[in-house]
Amino acid sequence: MATIYYDADIDTSSLKESTIAVLGYGSQGHAHALNLKDSGYNVVIGLYEGSKSKEIAEADGFEVLSNAEASKRADVIMLCLPDTTQPKVYREDVAPNLDEGDMLMFAHGFNIHYETIDPPKNVDVTMIAPKAPGHRFRSVFASGSGVPCLIAVHQDYTGRAHARALAYGSGVGGGRAGILETTFKEETETDLFGEQAVLCGGVTSLIKAGYEVLTEAGYQPESAYFEVLHELKLIVDMIYEGGLEGMRYSISTTAEYGDYTRGPQIVDEHVKENMREALRQIQSGEFAREWIAENDEGLPRYSRLQKENIGHPVEEIGRELRAMMPFLKSTV
Repeated sequence: MATIYYDADIDTSSLKESTIAVLGYGSQGHAHALNLKDSGYNVVIGLYEGSKSKEIAEADGFEVLSNAEASKRADVIMLCLPDTTQPKVYREDVAPNLDEGDMLMFAHGFNIHYETIDPPKNVDVTMIAPKAPGHRFRSVFASGSGVPCLIAVHQDYTGRAHARALAYGSGVGGGRAGILETTFKEETETDLFGEQAVLCGGVTSLIKAGYEVLTEAGYQPESAYFEVLHELKLIVDMIYEGGLEGMRYSISTTAEYGDYTRGPQIVDEHVKENMREALRQIQSGEFAREWIAENDEGLPRYSRLQKENIGHPVEEIGRELRAMMPFLKSTV
């Protein structure tokens, strides 16, 4: 059984006297910083020169410094920057300003697991990874609840790395929902797999394929959109609240029978083989090397694919229909 920690299990005193530098003030960075601030922690923000986020962070009540100055000021440094940006920022701004006993933290294990960042031996290296997008992470905390987080310790120099990371996890609200013990390897590989095979890549590909099959068969684009995309949220909400069983309890027996008999015909053993291949590329580091190279080359394939997907017919009809449904804004 996995080890899960809650606020009642956590002593937050180990970080109350610390200064925490959150590098980056985007989706994840702003959520970490604001949650920590609301929990009574001392937080400064590190940004690159000319960042558009500076005014936003200052308006939120933070002292904003350069990445180097923030790293020097703090004894806990959380990198909330894009995976491919972190190694350069670490080399130039963080590493020269690390002191013995500092704690270097990550919200995703990518750069430690794939060894693009190599911390010195005299610091703690830990991870608190929220299982939610940043804006959702923040809104749930602000409402008085929290989202589950993962905790991992890569390097325990001080003997207090785990306790300090738990205190951080409690500060961002993870202790309200549960903080699950894991490793940098497990978090990185399962996170990438989930994004690629199910949550993002799998779902969007299934939506596009379903839309194409219906419209190619002559059905109205609007009907196809509602069936394969709009209604998906209602199904996912039921799964979120009650698992697959809870969802099946709420749908018709016709839908449930179709689920059992036709679903496995579509997502069959071939799909599982493709998933295993995606996992193999993650485990071997092949995907990481490809993504790093793509960034080094200026993101040509990424930009082309982004443009193609923005122009997909399901997106075009979706923009038209959502413009007629302003009530959707309150559900985002």
